[in-house]
Amino acid sequence: MNTYDAIIIGGSFAGLSAAMQLARARRPILIIDGGQPRNRFAAHSHGVFTHDGAPGNELLEQARAQLAAYPTVSFVSDYATQAEDRGDHFSIRTESGKTYAGKRLLLATGLSDRLPDLAGLAERWGKTVLHCPYCHGYEINQGKIGVLASVPMSVHQASIVADWGDVTLFTNGKIELDDEALNLLRKRKVQIETTPVISIEGASPALDGLRLADGRKIQLDALFVAVQAEQSSPLAAQLGCDFDETPMGLIVRTSNVKLTSVTGVYAAGDAARVPHNITLAMADGVMAAMGVHQSLIAAEVAHA
Repeated sequence: MNTYDAIIIGGSFAGLSAAMQLARARRPILIIDGGQPRNRFAAHSHGVFTHDGAPGNELLEQARAQLAAYPTVSFVSDYATQAEDRGDHFSIRTESGKTYAGKRLLLATGLSDRLPDLAGLAERWGKTVLHCPYCHGYEINQGKIGVLASVPMSVHQASIVADWGDVTLFTNGKIELDDEALNLLRKRKVQIETTPVISIEGASPALDGLRLADGRKIQLDALFVAVQAEQSSPLAAQLGCDFDETPMGLIVRTSNVKLTSVTGVYAAGDAARVPHNITLAMADGVMAAMGVHQSLIAAEVAHA
């Protein structure tokens, strides 16, 4: 069986950015990707330098096309389901039953968002129900914005989102506001609504507002939710990688060169950093690739 210098699990922004660096170092690499990027629910990707407003899937298609021109790059459309450290290499088994070997492993497996259980929310996710004002706030055009409390950091989110419109924080029975939080929201001119929310209304994917338990309807143009997320892949846990707890969920612990607690295993992108956006994921992938490449050199020198 052919052994690649590196196997990259995940072909979204972090994984493909890492692949580009290793391809340009003429290293034989394999990218395994199941085609489910985290931002697939959003029609456009904003705030990406020189690509503001481009659809995320188009950016990924362009990246794959450019990588295909490098002769040392191979692609597999599949899901990596099992990973094993064999000492001199890592063995990856996929959903289709195939097995691949790599000297180094780079996990760019991303996160999956855990959405609140609210009628009408899931079908609007990434369109009019959003999580990042830096990615989507400008297009609301200073309209009426709701922030649905789901975690303690929702207070912080509401204070930030206030720069993009007229904001109401819906506590929805999820958070208690202490004096410090109330003072912050007052200074940021954020209104507070404590009546529980029962549904999102309007012709999906648009929204007209939120229906409250007392029958009132609060008009809105967009809704932000600070969701928690979980690892999209079991591979880091299978390999015994350490994790760090963040307000947004567990991420893989990495060094400054994106090495995990397991020798030879690197991690990049949303699965291994906070905060999250496309640009940060791409930069993370570049750093991880440099770590992988230099570790390969060190091993080759040691065995020469």
